[in-house]
Amino acid sequence: MENIKVIIAEDDFRIAQIHEEYLRQVKGMELVGKALNARETLNLLSEYPADLLLLDVYMPDRLGTDLLMEIREKHRDIDIILITAATDKEHLNKALKFGVQHYLIKPVTMETFVETMEKYKQTKKLLDSLPEVNQEVVNRLFGGYEAKEDKQDLPAGIDYLTLKKVSKILKENPGGLPADKVGEKMGASRTTARRYLEYLVSTNQAYVEQEYGVVGRPERNYHIKE
Repeated sequence: MENIKVIIAEDDFRIAQIHEEYLRQVKGMELVGKALNARETLNLLSEYPADLLLLDVYMPDRLGTDLLMEIREKHRDIDIILITAATDKEHLNKALKFGVQHYLIKPVTMETFVETMEKYKQTKKLLDSLPEVNQEVVNRLFGGYEAKEDKQDLPAGIDYLTLKKVSKILKENPGGLPADKVGEKMGASRTTARRYLEYLVSTNQAYVEQEYGVVGRPERNYHIKE
């Protein structure tokens, strides 16, 4: 899969730089341009074939949400994630109306940013790999309900399908895996993988063993309980 090409539209150059640094933490994503206002954003979109636009709302010449219709008309295939301090419901309604993938409210932590980008990558990879969809895929993309026997009272930040995937990875590796290896296999960051692994440990579905590598440093290896 080729790198996902990203444009950042943010009127505060310091925040744009922070988000650029965050983006560097996400494998497979490549920054192709930054814009400080709406005019530059539209010019960049016309000049560079991007996959994803990280769009601010409050820009000096036009609101980012006021650009959505024009962007959809001229660049219908681009995905959009709003990253903004705007908390007005009107902006959220416009985002939903024009098919925005996600809405992040500033200040955005690196963990939240990276996790959002990783989820976006997984969704894009899933859609690109399927010739057709089924109800399970639709439920995953639109947040549909799981079958009754699959429902769980999961804490915030733990997605059922991702949890299932992590459990499957551990089952396929009975010798145990550290968090970074699990992250690689699930297409997510080490931090995200560790959150799911620690949840499995806390619910007695997995356990941890401290194992020593060749350099003598201990490593937390996670094992699924049979």
